[in-house]
Amino acid sequence: MSTPYPFTAVVGQDDLRLGLLLNAVSPAVGGVLVRGEKGTAKSTAVRALAALMPDVPVVPGCRFSCDPASPDPACPDGPHGAGNGVSRGARMVELPVGASEDRLVGALDIERALAEGVKAFEPGLLAAANRGILYVDEVNLLHDHLVDVLLDAAAMGASYVEREGVSVRHAARFLLVGTMNPEEGELRPQLLDRFGLTVEVAASRDTDQRVEVVRRRLAYDADPAGFAAEWAAEEGALRERIAAARALLPEVRLGDGALRQIAATCAAFEVDGMRADIVMARTATALAAWAGRTDVLAEDVRQAALLALPHRRRRNPFDAPGLDKDKLDDTLEQNGGGDEDPDPDGPGGGGRPPHDGGPDTPPRPEEETADAPAPSVPEQDRGQGQEQGQGQGRPSGGGEQRPVGATEPFRTRMLSVPGLGEGAAGRRSRARTEHGRTTGSRQPRGALTKLHLAATVQAAAPHQRARGRSGPGLVVRRDDLRQATREGREGNLVLFVVDASGSMAARQRMGAVKGAVLSLLLDAYQRRDKVGLVTFRGREAEVALPPTSSVDAAAARLELLPTGGRTPVAAGLLKAHEVLRVERLRDPSRRPLLVVVTDGRATGGPDAVALAARAARLHEAQGIASVVVDCESGPVRLGLAGVLARELGGSAVTLDELRADSIAGLVKDVQETNRRAA
Repeated sequence: MSTPYPFTAVVGQDDLRLGLLLNAVSPAVGGVLVRGEKGTAKSTAVRALAALMPDVPVVPGCRFSCDPASPDPACPDGPHGAGNGVSRGARMVELPVGASEDRLVGALDIERALAEGVKAFEPGLLAAANRGILYVDEVNLLHDHLVDVLLDAAAMGASYVEREGVSVRHAARFLLVGTMNPEEGELRPQLLDRFGLTVEVAASRDTDQRVEVVRRRLAYDADPAGFAAEWAAEEGALRERIAAARALLPEVRLGDGALRQIAATCAAFEVDGMRADIVMARTATALAAWAGRTDVLAEDVRQAALLALPHRRRRNPFDAPGLDKDKLDDTLEQNGGGDEDPDPDGPGGGGRPPHDGGPDTPPRPEEETADAPAPSVPEQDRGQGQEQGQGQGRPSGGGEQRPVGATEPFRTRMLSVPGLGEGAAGRRSRARTEHGRTTGSRQPRGALTKLHLAATVQAAAPHQRARGRSGPGLVVRRDDLRQATREGREGNLVLFVVDASGSMAARQRMGAVKGAVLSLLLDAYQRRDKVGLVTFRGREAEVALPPTSSVDAAAARLELLPTGGRTPVAAGLLKAHEVLRVERLRDPSRRPLLVVVTDGRATGGPDAVALAARAARLHEAQGIASVVVDCESGPVRLGLAGVLARELGGSAVTLDELRADSIAGLVKDVQETNRRAA
């Protein structure tokens, strides 16, 4: 087994270390979600936490880590009689993003269950994580059906495995720790709320601190055991401090004043439900115990709010997590009830984790990671409206113009790709999936995951006499088993091709265009799609955002999109064709939906219109479902976007129709067009 990197050797990242340590002191806090860019020691710190956790007493031989003092009466390995337990270190179980449901919850031997009535159960990762840590790296990329299983287990403290009437239940209480890079997509709100705390991490911009990070990492890679030995004393001291804080925790008093501050803070920030209040109370109590105090102070409440509330205030994928600190301070002051803060140099150190002690690694200020400012559009000059409006009636060859803010996003109705796909689970187009309504059966390819009971019995029934059946049990062999085929929904790749030329630069029109695209991005987030963004203007097209699961990134790129120049429609479509070609190699099962946003006025060279038509026919030849959002305005309209849509083999809708909730009719048009083509 490799030597883990010492927790105390992690440089900086004070909020990350504090969030993990508070969960070590009080697992009831509910876990922690670590958000941040790649290469910021997220996984390193989480893996190092397990070594600091106190030992766990377990029943000898129990695969589900039952507590000998109060064993689970429903444990599949039970019942457990009275006896002494054995102690072992707390486990940290890692859940791979690509894990199957059976690997997570465990699996029943269906053949033995049908033929012998025996519950032969092989435990999964949830059983291994009971009374330990369940770590999910890149938790935002976890498949929806695994997220549902985690939600159920986290809510009930137990895991249920059911296969055609045969069921097994076992305890599954674990500390849930997840890491994620927001650029790769966001979490569903239900799972987001299950994490007690969230911390934002970023690489330090301090030169000395970065030097120390590299120095320590090189030393660890050269001699892991020797490096760990150098930090053994600090690790031991921190382990003792965690144990002392755990022992002190039951004595910490949460006074009425602090409780009122917690309730007032949650109400002021309009968080949903009551889980935030409970998590804040537990976090503030753990902070006091960590500081060596028996009273919760106002500073504990403030720090608890900074850790427990940011991710619960997120209303849609375009909102940046974070808290308004001035508002937080005002709320705490108006609902004062806490005592004076202790001496920051006292035994508790104000609740912060111990500094690593290196002379070249100054601690990061508290305010540096609490908020992540949202990307903002530069303030527009009101006097430019008429100047930009002159491009409304004719193509403009002017230079680049400042970005225009989007109008308010609106709710859209679903667009879907016709036919039956086999892509990743999602909520958009029809597909063959592991979850959904049963539509038939087949012989399993590999391990059986979803038994079709009727088909299995039908396959086994004709052979009972030949197999010498003499009792009531059905003689079932492996080649009798039938896998259920199911139909559900898949996620698609929605590739936006946005015209950013001078003819689109009219201030009001471009704002409406961005509002429409943002609305479709929000819909893509809810339906678990990947999105991409191609823009074209001047003489060329560019991939503003390669296909990704992060609609946040797409919205930010769209918001800051400049406009101006000619309209190279052909370049935009060719660039989209290249993006789809590469993505088809990477993810061949994910079907694309092309959304072209333009007024159709192709300029930028000789035969621009003919070139655009030829580029469009490349998409049509490959059967790519497409929609053209016609942004042409004014009393005289050329209808060029409609011509482009016909070349694509798709349909066109005006911008006004899009905002008038006419997506349903658009989808019917897309489907009808594809049926006629077939």
